[in-house]
Amino acid sequence: MADLISDGNTKVAWASSVANVQSPTAAELTAALDWTARITPDGLKTDPTTADVDTSSLASTFETKVPGRKSYSAEITCKRGSTPIDDQPYATLTYGTTGYLIVRRGLPFQAAFATSQQVEVYPVACGEPQNIAPTANEILKFQVPLKVISDPATRAIVA
Repeated sequence: MADLISDGNTKVAWASSVANVQSPTAAELTAALDWTARITPDGLKTDPTTADVDTSSLASTFETKVPGRKSYSAEITCKRGSTPIDDQPYATLTYGTTGYLIVRRGLPFQAAFATSQQVEVYPVACGEPQNIAPTANEILKFQVPLKVISDPATRAIVA
C-alpha cells in the first residue's frame, strides 16, 4: 500500500471569477493567483460540518438522525512578503473581498492545472484579516477567515 503525502502535493490558488464551480476551466485556474508558496504548512483549513436532523418519533426507543445542512469553516494563514508579489495575498484578501479559493490535492504543486484533474472550489468572502503576533525566530504571518457564500464544489473536475 502506498500512502499519498501532502507535502508538496497541494496547490492553492485564488480566482476572482469562475464561471462554473462544478467544472472550472483550465484557463480560469491557470489565470488564478497561485499562493501555494505563500501559505504556511498548516495554513489551509476547509473543514466541513454537517448538522443532524432528528428523525425519531414519539414511538422511537432509539434516537435516529440523517444528515442535514452542510457548512464550512475556512481560513488561510499566509506568510507576509517583502515585495509586492510576495505580499499579494495580504494586499488582496481584505475585508469583504469575494473570490474563489481553489484547492488541488494529490499532485505536485508545480504541476499546471489541466483538464480532468479534481479540484475543490470554494466561493468565499473574506473576513477581517488578523496579523499573527510576532515571535522570535518566525516570519510575519496573517490569517484570514473565509466565509463560504454559496455551495462549494469539493469534487469539481477541471474542464
